[in-house]
Amino acid sequence: MANNDAALAERSASSSASTAPEAEPVPGDRAGAGRFRRVWIRDKFALAGLVIAATAIFASAFAFWFAPYDPYVGDGSLRLSPPGTEGHPLGLDGQGRDILSRLIWGGRMSLTAALLPIAGAFFVSAAIGLFAGYLRGKIGETLMRAIDVLFAFPTILIAMGIATVLEAGLRSVIVTIFVALIPPMSRVVYTAVLAESGKEYIEAARVLGASKAAILFKELLPNVVTPLLVYATSLVGKMIIFSAGLSFMGLGIQAPQSDWGKMTSDGMAVLMQGAPHVATLPGLVILIVSIGFNWVGDGLRNYFDPRYK
Repeated sequence: MANNDAALAERSASSSASTAPEAEPVPGDRAGAGRFRRVWIRDKFALAGLVIAATAIFASAFAFWFAPYDPYVGDGSLRLSPPGTEGHPLGLDGQGRDILSRLIWGGRMSLTAALLPIAGAFFVSAAIGLFAGYLRGKIGETLMRAIDVLFAFPTILIAMGIATVLEAGLRSVIVTIFVALIPPMSRVVYTAVLAESGKEYIEAARVLGASKAAILFKELLPNVVTPLLVYATSLVGKMIIFSAGLSFMGLGIQAPQSDWGKMTSDGMAVLMQGAPHVATLPGLVILIVSIGFNWVGDGLRNYFDPRYK
């Protein structure tokens, strides 16, 4: 995963940096609401991704409104009942708990485990890549060599080590994903800063006597945040799958708490009892939500690309 992330980070940053400076000016009728309509309304996949992502976040945030039952209380008489059971449209699991309610509440864990570390890594990586790319020299080289060292460690080994120290649970999943994302996200910013530093507007700022802080935060930062934002959004689906995988292997969320990965793992235990829906439904939710966030990332890339018409 580390090597793939490194390559993807390089391609993402290089693509964003190479297209933005050469692009034609954005016509006035494409700015603001007009730009939004052109990108999000016309691109059905981006719009569908936005709806999927917004629905997942909203339903999980207000689970106490939408979940029809307590996700931890089961009815033994209805154990493993199939979808379509009266009052339980998605059926019940091996302990007689309503699957729809558990999917809604489980979304809190799954989305938190993906979004929170991505948000934290976003700010840390922006700072590392910005300073390393602009300062260069010994400081910049030291920072990036330290980042490169992290690329050498498989993420699953990082997860196992952190789970050993912190004990398996939501906290260890968040820390694992946070640590794993800093190298590729820092590389995106670093590559973008290198591409922007030689541009005329940076030289003009220097000639006009702008301080290093002004160049960093007023000139460079706005131009390197965009590729990082697009890249970070594209990672959400991947991190949902990764956190689900950790829970599936017993390194993530622990009972009585549950996320979509833990639900899939629990469903595998009753798969041979004629209840495939217990494992299949959370697996489908993981797939759909992950694809939705990927489509949102594609939409953001097009939205910020002035060459997209």
